[in-house]
Amino acid sequence: MDDGGSRLIFGCMGLGGGWGSGPLEAAHVKAAHDAVEAALDAGIRDFDHADIYAHGKAEEAFGRVLAERPGLRERIRLQTKCGIRLPSPERAGQYDSSREWILAQTEESLRRLGTGHVETLLIHRPDPLAHPGEIAEAFLELRDAGKVGRLGVSNMSAEQMRWLQSALPEQLAANQLEMSLHRTGWLESGVLVNHPEAAEVGFPHGTVEYCQTAGVELQAWGALAQGRYSGAAGTAETGPDAAAAALVGELAERKGCAPEAVVLGWLLRHPAGIRPVVGTSNPARIRASGDAERIAAGMDRHEWYSLWVAARGRALP
Repeated sequence: MDDGGSRLIFGCMGLGGGWGSGPLEAAHVKAAHDAVEAALDAGIRDFDHADIYAHGKAEEAFGRVLAERPGLRERIRLQTKCGIRLPSPERAGQYDSSREWILAQTEESLRRLGTGHVETLLIHRPDPLAHPGEIAEAFLELRDAGKVGRLGVSNMSAEQMRWLQSALPEQLAANQLEMSLHRTGWLESGVLVNHPEAAEVGFPHGTVEYCQTAGVELQAWGALAQGRYSGAAGTAETGPDAAAAALVGELAERKGCAPEAVVLGWLLRHPAGIRPVVGTSNPARIRASGDAERIAAGMDRHEWYSLWVAARGRALP
């Protein structure tokens, strides 16, 4: 498959009709078709899943789309995640990166998606009981069987990646982290070094730098910040969110684009090569995101910093 396409990734968490216990319905499949079509129109070729999304129905809905659109699978790249076990009446929710769970859940994801392989598999959350050798063993078994191309992680720090990397014969492919104009700990942890406010930032300092140095792709989940800067209902009318939303709107009008493109363009403008995950399933907002790379290319230093300072609600130290 051609490696072209947008740097954006479509996040499929919103597919499948939500997290209720009901079955997948025809309307859910139609909504998935509409979302996928909008993503393709926006130039997106990478689609992000997880075994737990909508209790598996997100992958199931996407699998129906693939089955009903011959040739689509060859035009796109798929990634999925495993490692979270949702709570049930019998047991508490937990993380599980054991060999058995990784193998079993990957097989289930492939079955629901209706495909023989995914390009990338991510470990969804750090598991305190995991062993790097066991994760590596599971990955290599899946890779050698042609079921998984690359291994990545999600929500891990630099040290956790180094720990896992010690058992792997090849570089981790990606780390998916919450990064947005609203969740800026990934920036704050760097500029607040040797500053009292650093203690208030939970993001592990050095993670972004490690990924850049090691060639680990950074993927940003929550990239649209739940629409707080692009007209979502319930958006604050005062304070930093309102100020940032107003500035996003001004820039969008000036640059001839939708607010979504400005919010995502701000992430794309960072030199770390961040790939935003577009999490909305609204076709109009997905298409609106497609202009983000153009906006990033034309965003100057003043505009980028102005957005950050507005969203943080106070001057930089």
